[in-house]
Amino acid sequence: MVLQVLLAISIILQIFAVGVAIKLTRVTKYNFSWILLTIGFIFMAVSRMLEFLPYISNFEPQELGEVAVWFGVVISLSFAIGVFMIQRIFKYMKRVEDSRRLTEKMFLNAIIQTEEKERKRFAKDLHDGLGPLLSTVKMSVSSLAQLEHDQASKEIVDNTEMVINEAIKSLKEISDNLSPHVLNNFGLLRALRNFANKINATRAIHIQLDSNLGNERFSNNIEVVLYRVVCELINNTIKHAAATTILIHLQKEADDILISYQDDGVGFDKEKLDEPPLVGGMGFSNIYSRINSLKGDITLKSNLQQGTQVYIKVKTTDE
Repeated sequence: MVLQVLLAISIILQIFAVGVAIKLTRVTKYNFSWILLTIGFIFMAVSRMLEFLPYISNFEPQELGEVAVWFGVVISLSFAIGVFMIQRIFKYMKRVEDSRRLTEKMFLNAIIQTEEKERKRFAKDLHDGLGPLLSTVKMSVSSLAQLEHDQASKEIVDNTEMVINEAIKSLKEISDNLSPHVLNNFGLLRALRNFANKINATRAIHIQLDSNLGNERFSNNIEVVLYRVVCELINNTIKHAAATTILIHLQKEADDILISYQDDGVGFDKEKLDEPPLVGGMGFSNIYSRINSLKGDITLKSNLQQGTQVYIKVKTTDE
């Protein structure tokens, strides 16, 4: 009785396996290796059914004679050849995965390039459009300041000239943040030093930047992505970490660019990484996407009251 129950369960499982195999045959685009495995499962299920017949009828398996032997041969050949050829499925899956990654990389690169193109266009419009207008107003106000005025009028003119100077300075800073000319003309290291020096001038936080890059240049895509990522890390630290010091090591080793970023801030719980109050700005998800677009590696370490460390590694050639 126990044997009958076990055999019945075996038949049910074999039928279920046949159903799954047929379904996967469609998923694998009717790959020949999986078709053979499916045939093997079908013949195995039939074989189990034939073994169960003596328990419910007068049928004896011996009556099949050579047919039973051929069933075994078909099952063995189907599984043997199917398993041998199943590597085609894995190759197909690898091609699909490589295609997906390439599409994702192209999509991310298109987004980044479009964003940078719009930044440059907007910066140029500000510099070439609004800049000359403010300069013209400044010259007019400066000429007006040369005339004789009573004390009240002189204060108004001086104050107007001061406001215009601040507006021109702010316009230059906005334009530079949108598309830093230092990055375009002098490269990644000079641009990051320039950004760090501006932050240090505020005395709100101290940034120490060490590097062995010198004046070496890389592809525009690599420089733009790494510059944006490091600047966003600094902005996140200033906004959320309550840190006093940021240490940045920018190194080139063989064919890799290595960035080590560390602050002494309050840190955060990585489980809450996606919560807006913690990330802000570009956000770490976007930082990860930008590094992934370069096929780079990024590791984030942070604990409450223990600061934040970020390690980035990308190839020097933009593949």
